[in-house]
Amino acid sequence: MKKIRTVSLAAVTTAVTASFALIAALPAAAQESQQQLPTTPLNIGIHVIKAEVARSEDQREQGLMFRKRMGNNEGMVFVFDAPAGICMWMKNTLIPLSVAFIDKKGAILNVEEMKAQTLDSHCAQGAASYALEMNKGWFKEKNIKPGTVIEGLPQ
Repeated sequence: MKKIRTVSLAAVTTAVTASFALIAALPAAAQESQQQLPTTPLNIGIHVIKAEVARSEDQREQGLMFRKRMGNNEGMVFVFDAPAGICMWMKNTLIPLSVAFIDKKGAILNVEEMKAQTLDSHCAQGAASYALEMNKGWFKEKNIKPGTVIEGLPQ
C-alpha cells in the first residue's frame, strides 16, 4: 500500500516564494561579477591612470553600472568608432563620476560632473572620440582642464 504525503499550502507558498527570490537575485549576482575589461595605462601629465577599455557597443553600454567603488587612479575609457557628439548618463551607476570628453588627438574638450543613478545627459562640446570616467572630482582635484592632452589612448 502506497503512502500519500500531503504538503500544506503554506509550505508550497514558501517554496515558490523562495524560488522567485532566487531567480530575482540572479541578475544582481551576474552584475556583481561583471566582465573584467582589458586595462591600459593613460598619462595626464604626472598622473597615471589604470583605465578599463570599453570598446564594443555592449561594453560601452554597460560601462561602470552596478560598481560599488573604484580606486583613486582607476577609471574607464570609452572608445568610439568615429568622432561624434557623444552624451553619457548614469543609469544604474552607483558611484558619482566625472567624465572628460576627448577629441581624436587626445585633447580634453570638456569635463562634466555626474550624479549617481540619474538619467541626466552630459554631452561633449565637440566631436569626441573618447570619454574617460573617473571618480567625481578627480579632474578638478588634479587641476586638469579642457585642452589638456591625455597620452596612451587606445587606437
